[in-house]
Amino acid sequence: MADNNNLIVYCEYDEGKVADVSLELLTKGRVLADKLGVKLEAVVIGDKLEGIESQLFPYGVDVVYKVEDKRLFPYTSNPHAAVLINLFKEIKPQVCLMGATCIGRDLGPRVSSCLHSGLTADCTALEIGDHKDPKTGTEYQNLLYQIRPAFGGNIVATIVNPECRPQMATVREGVMKKEVRDANYKGEVINLDPKKYVSDADFVVEIIDRHIEKSKINIKNSPIIVAGGYGMGSKEGFQQLFDLANVLGAEVGASRAAVDAGYCEHERQIGQTGVTVRPKLYIACGISGQIQHVAGMQESSIIISINNDENAPINAIADYVITGNVEDIVPKLIKYYKKNSK
Repeated sequence: MADNNNLIVYCEYDEGKVADVSLELLTKGRVLADKLGVKLEAVVIGDKLEGIESQLFPYGVDVVYKVEDKRLFPYTSNPHAAVLINLFKEIKPQVCLMGATCIGRDLGPRVSSCLHSGLTADCTALEIGDHKDPKTGTEYQNLLYQIRPAFGGNIVATIVNPECRPQMATVREGVMKKEVRDANYKGEVINLDPKKYVSDADFVVEIIDRHIEKSKINIKNSPIIVAGGYGMGSKEGFQQLFDLANVLGAEVGASRAAVDAGYCEHERQIGQTGVTVRPKLYIACGISGQIQHVAGMQESSIIISINNDENAPINAIADYVITGNVEDIVPKLIKYYKKNSK
């Protein structure tokens, strides 16, 4: 296979299903590949991969590389890294995207350090653009802009990788939108011989048994979210949000500051270091609106902010702003909704 210069997405696959984050990256990858004028490719490594391409082609995938061996499932670091490193040396993609999951966080750095390619973790946006090196004056066209909050979230940094390939980035689940390009799209399947890409020595670690605890909280798919910040004042104050959520049929979310203060558990954290949500209604209570938090909820259809600071940054993106103390306003909302929902 010659240098293809294409864009490739590493697709996670378990229990017969491609991970949502991988499909989200294929959706974004298709847009980026179109802009670059290259093919969108996917690589799936594991066992029992028959028919997997039918889940991928609708997202506009041109080529699916399949590497199948029963020892390649479940995921272990060395074999999957070996496959990608050797495959990338062969096909030389210009961009590689993967989910910022426990697998992607383990795999991405191994692959990028071995290929000396650089990697930006936890990107909140990906774009294609040009860059001029201020020192040398060299101009680069069509680079991957890897965009993420930096310096504690005070700025948004755009990171470029002018020389090394592939340009690699990881993105959290929910950050990108998942959209089918064409239900009838058909690409090509390339079955790779695992023996060419991974050696027996790479299988030194064997998984005898694995247990995955499913998350009990599902804020990602809730149409209404009541989220609280440090401004809720205490664990008891935060409890009011659960009462409001019960009345509205909503889920409760939190900012990092609220989680760090011990007001609620990490599973409910929304933002760059938590989950990304897109509910129909987002009620932000006592949340100032740090850039990391906003990154996780700015695509909500309607945002209501309740804050005693009328200049809180979150008010700039809110559709409705209620200025006042949350401890006064939230009980009034509960009382009103209880009265009117009968």
